[in-house]
Amino acid sequence: MSKVRAKKHLGQHFLKDLDIAEKIAVSLTGHMDNNVVLEIGPGMGVLTDFLIEKNWDLNLIEIDKESITFLNNKYSSDKLNIMEGDFLNFDFREKLTGTHAIIGNFPYNISSQIFFKVLEKRHLVTEVVGMLQKEVAERMTSKKGNKTYGILSVLLQAYYDVEYLFTVPPEVFDPPPKVNSGVIRIKRNGVEKLDCNEKLFFRLVKQAFSTRRKTLRNALKPMGLSEEFKADPVLDLRAEQLGVPEFVLLTQKLEEDWKE
Repeated sequence: MSKVRAKKHLGQHFLKDLDIAEKIAVSLTGHMDNNVVLEIGPGMGVLTDFLIEKNWDLNLIEIDKESITFLNNKYSSDKLNIMEGDFLNFDFREKLTGTHAIIGNFPYNISSQIFFKVLEKRHLVTEVVGMLQKEVAERMTSKKGNKTYGILSVLLQAYYDVEYLFTVPPEVFDPPPKVNSGVIRIKRNGVEKLDCNEKLFFRLVKQAFSTRRKTLRNALKPMGLSEEFKADPVLDLRAEQLGVPEFVLLTQKLEEDWKE
């Protein structure tokens, strides 16, 4: 079989180091007794080969037609389910039954969008092991008080336990990217629902970090705070100083403020 040509517009960088591929594959734990796995962007199946060895109920989603042809020639249909399509438009309920885990060497240009989609479907996604740009990986797993702490840090950590696993250098890819990659793992925590209006929580977190150097009092102005709420001392802080519990409390206060 001839190799698949990496396409720049799809952000493809094919992993060629088998040791790292195996290391990523074994990072998937089957959290919450889940055996159904969706691999995003398998390319030529370097990671897939190791996932097959683990006997997961394996599904692949790939947007590249050339890769789809390659994968169909490489694997028999009884081993796995190969789907052509864009993960960002993927219909979970139509294509998969019940809960599942996600794994992949994620294209840098859509890695954040992938995790926003995971948050949207958090009741279905028990675990994610993903390789993405190191800076983005560090941001997602960063704790409050760090400069890299941001919107996805808070939102993911509200519903998942997050972990930065290891760094991957550029030379193990074909073609090599210009930056290091990082592998992270997130596992669904016990939070079914936050103790606040979740839609407002998401909006509040995004607004708080929109001007992260400003105090919350200034950053949250577009949300129409009452004069009484503006006097709350928590608003003297910046977004990066608040963890998930503090953002939940702030959302509760804002809910009360709006009710009045």
